[in-house]
Amino acid sequence: MRTLNSIKKDEIRDLLGSGWLTHDGMWFFNTSRELGIDTANKLNRMAIKSMSVIEAERLRKILGIEKQIETFDEVKKFIREGMQLILPYSVFSKFHTSVPSRNVLHWEWQNQECFAYKGMKRAGLIGEYECGVIYRIECWFQTLGIKVNTHPKIERCIMHEKGCCSGDFEFFFNK
Repeated sequence: MRTLNSIKKDEIRDLLGSGWLTHDGMWFFNTSRELGIDTANKLNRMAIKSMSVIEAERLRKILGIEKQIETFDEVKKFIREGMQLILPYSVFSKFHTSVPSRNVLHWEWQNQECFAYKGMKRAGLIGEYECGVIYRIECWFQTLGIKVNTHPKIERCIMHEKGCCSGDFEFFFNK
């Protein structure tokens, strides 16, 4: 049997991240069964909004960001490093970003690989599920005072509706 000292940091991070995602999915599933999908969606968004304030600040602190994020390069680093910290590698490795133009960060999940899509599909809730994944990132930006537009505006799961999940965050900086 292995001990804590023999387990690699990445394995621990994946275990904790997977546990968080499983809890989140089971919370949503059971809330929807008990209170209905509309209430589950509403409560999920409320929880994401309030949690993201704390989470964004914790990420900023652990990443050593001591001042306001003011540049596109700082945003890219925050997203990449922040998501790598909170998501298990098996999930993070399927989320890709690129820069198609100035101050635009393109995001894309590999086909059928978004963890929320897979979980909600398995639970039979995908048709009415309101995406919390992109909303969570948008809430980080709001918390950090970063001006951004998301294209397309996400409500329901677009991987379910369109067969793929991708879009752009367009940032606006004073500099």
